[in-house]
Amino acid sequence: MAVSGNEFVRTAREIFDGVATGQAEAVGRAAELVTGSVRAGGVVHAFGTGHSQALAMEIAGRAGGLVPTNMIALRDLVVHGGEPPGVLFDPHLERTPEVAHRLYELAPVSPQDVFVVASNSGVNGAVVEFARLVAERGHRLVAITSRQHSEQVNSRHPSGKRLADFADVVLDNGAPYGDAVLPLPGGGAVCGVSSITAALLAQMLVAEVVSALLAAGEAPPVYLSANIPEGDEHNRALEERYAGRIRRGA
Repeated sequence: MAVSGNEFVRTAREIFDGVATGQAEAVGRAAELVTGSVRAGGVVHAFGTGHSQALAMEIAGRAGGLVPTNMIALRDLVVHGGEPPGVLFDPHLERTPEVAHRLYELAPVSPQDVFVVASNSGVNGAVVEFARLVAERGHRLVAITSRQHSEQVNSRHPSGKRLADFADVVLDNGAPYGDAVLPLPGGGAVCGVSSITAALLAQMLVAEVVSALLAAGEAPPVYLSANIPEGDEHNRALEERYAGRIRRGA
């Protein structure tokens, strides 16, 4: 297999199409959970560390997305929790289970809220403990992970469990072991795909939630781009419904 842009596109398209068709049923089940939460006045909390933080950004606060969404991130320890900025430079922070409890405490969580948690490996301590805590508190949980990768590595959580073990619905991002898809001649591989397929799953989920609301004759609370003339006014009016429960910032 050659290493080139065209080869990556070809390979990524195959995985993309496989996820789109193979995960459609699971996306529908996840959408039922999210739709139920939104109808009950709930918020969708999205969490991921490392590159999986991109999934949280894909769900929370973007044009064309749902307004009742909130991103949870490791930086919350500093921005909302008063920790010194240097804590974020700890390379093992995402492997520390205790971090999950502080993140949950800092989040503006209500009982009817639903969670979407992403981790390609699904084994790091903070993510697994966060999922365990969310499930323990009675929230519904959607996990986005690589089944192939997660099942081939040991959990870094004391329980030995993985993110998928605590989820009501698991969405498989289709990424291979190691994430990168183009093998190198001397070993290893290049060009990760999990961010692309996770974004696909996030947008499929949003589309299914909006479809359900429209089918019921309900106006979906959806963002307009802030970079069109009427965007700010439209978005502020919707955000006021969830004041104090969704965070927006850089």
